[in-house]
Amino acid sequence: MTPQEKARDFINNEQQFHLGFLPTEQSNPITAPLEEDFKRSTLAGVQCLQRGDRQIPITMRHVFASEKFEKLVSSMVETLKAPKGRIIFSGCGATGRLSILLESMWRDFFHRRAAELTPQERKLADRSASIMTGGDFALIKSVESFEDSMAGGERQAAALNIGEGDTFVAITEGGETSSVLGTLRYASRHGAKCFLVFNNPAYLLRDRLDRCREAIDNPKVTVLDIYCGSMSVAGSTRMQATSSEQLLGSCALEAALCRVLPRFAKETSKDYTVAFEKLLAGLESPGGRAGLVKAIEFEKGVYDKHGRITYLADKCMLDLFTDNTERSPTFMLPPLRSSRDKHLAQSWAFVKNPLFKTVDCWSEMMRRHPRCLNFTADDARSLKMPQRFIDNPPLIKYSDLITYMIGNEPAPERIKGYERAAAVMLTVGEKPANYMTAAKKLAADWPEAVEFHIGPVPTDGIWVNMEIVDSPLEIWKHLAVKLAFNCLSTGTM
Repeated sequence: MTPQEKARDFINNEQQFHLGFLPTEQSNPITAPLEEDFKRSTLAGVQCLQRGDRQIPITMRHVFASEKFEKLVSSMVETLKAPKGRIIFSGCGATGRLSILLESMWRDFFHRRAAELTPQERKLADRSASIMTGGDFALIKSVESFEDSMAGGERQAAALNIGEGDTFVAITEGGETSSVLGTLRYASRHGAKCFLVFNNPAYLLRDRLDRCREAIDNPKVTVLDIYCGSMSVAGSTRMQATSSEQLLGSCALEAALCRVLPRFAKETSKDYTVAFEKLLAGLESPGGRAGLVKAIEFEKGVYDKHGRITYLADKCMLDLFTDNTERSPTFMLPPLRSSRDKHLAQSWAFVKNPLFKTVDCWSEMMRRHPRCLNFTADDARSLKMPQRFIDNPPLIKYSDLITYMIGNEPAPERIKGYERAAAVMLTVGEKPANYMTAAKKLAADWPEAVEFHIGPVPTDGIWVNMEIVDSPLEIWKHLAVKLAFNCLSTGTM
């Protein structure tokens, strides 16, 4: 069969990768007037976008009260109380970045609170791990063809030696990502306690897609279907789908932590749905919306002049980095640029940490050394990838990752030649003095420098004025950044 015949056969007969029937790929009537609302005013557009997030607590109230959620938390506790075993998250694209975030939130707790912990308790930091399809390089951009390879997913799971004693949580927005289901298949066959989280009706996936039926019907897998409606922007699963999955994963992880280390239980929420609704109310408050409107109009003003934005961040750098990465495929913008690709266009937005050099920054952001793949032509051949991957294996090694200069090195390439170039210094909850000093020093290179605060501390710059409840894993800070930047980047575009 010729390539043309294969393509025609795929279009006419292939059913396993035609996903238009899934609700996450369809338009949402709640946000149908989004474009017209933004034409009326930025505030009206923000209000419309935020309506989509109100679908999340309706679903999650039932999920948090379910036996399956309790089973997930109990499995995590059992893993942590055993001599060995890990809580492992697996995802692809937005959920792969979420998996890394969940692991980093876990590790960061033991870093921040080390003085309050015994040496034995501090060892729990290493009891969480994550799998990102294509390796951690895919934080930069998804690695083509890896998403559709179940065998590739199995190989990544094998590299982590997943097995008995581990709690394994596979997260896929739509529920059908082949690589994630591959990691799940490996984990279930090797004795891990397995959970599958997705955001579409299970019956649709089971009825239409063979690979989903295999996973959903697997007696070794507990399925958490947290479907909460279509996305605010059709097909943009980085929005409500990943937000609800972040809420589920982080709350389960914190609940397990507080059972294993009960003295921290007083710091966690008694009702996760109520806590999330308070967060939404803060973002929807007059002060919250005024800040989001100002942020959107500021970014739009820079881009109207063909300018570039460089965010500076520390505490929630991984969250912000994820948003910057996902703007490219969502809005068809130039992707993040490596320092060795000077011939390519600069991404409209970028993020840097003013406290660390790039090499240190990658490890600080994840609270561990990045796990990248040393992918070869033999690997591509064994996974039956297209010939172009055999001839030119993707550059996704650690040495490739660190060519993306996210540290405090100067960045004249993001300043010179642009009519407007701005450094935006992000803080969340509080404004650490060491960070602000470093951020202002680095931002001095830019013709425009603006403070952007999400939380209760006033600022003369952009201020999303809202209360953010603290918690051991800082769940609500991370979700505040995610929801705010979902609104900011979507509204700007």
